[in-house]
Amino acid sequence: QVQLVESGGGLVQAGDSLRLSCAASGRVLSSGAMGWFRQAPGKEREIVAAIKWTGGSTYYADSVRGRFTIYRDNTKNTVYLQMNSLKPEDTAVYYCASRTYASRVPPVYRLEYEYDYWGQGTQVTVSS
Repeated sequence: QVQLVESGGGLVQAGDSLRLSCAASGRVLSSGAMGWFRQAPGKEREIVAAIKWTGGSTYYADSVRGRFTIYRDNTKNTVYLQMNSLKPEDTAVYYCASRTYASRVPPVYRLEYEYDYWGQGTQVTVSS
């Protein structure tokens, strides 16, 4: 079992920055990967970014590439999502997810079912 706890959400203005954190505990394997997803009201949950614990290879959705950065601290089993130049369309509940084994480089795991564990989500609201 893996437990995931997100933090760092909030209300910001367009153009601002925000950093989300996801602390993982339990059976966290270095062979795995972590992903950030988001779900806006009335929309399906979508991948934002993913990263492998070993090597740090990353994947980004086109909508956030160049604005968001995913990185991890293996010593703390924590993954971060640095979000810059935020837009109102970035407003959503952001979830982190854990995949136990991740062989793809980069970690192109875009679908919900490709992840084994989920956090409870944190709200990000960007006002215009």
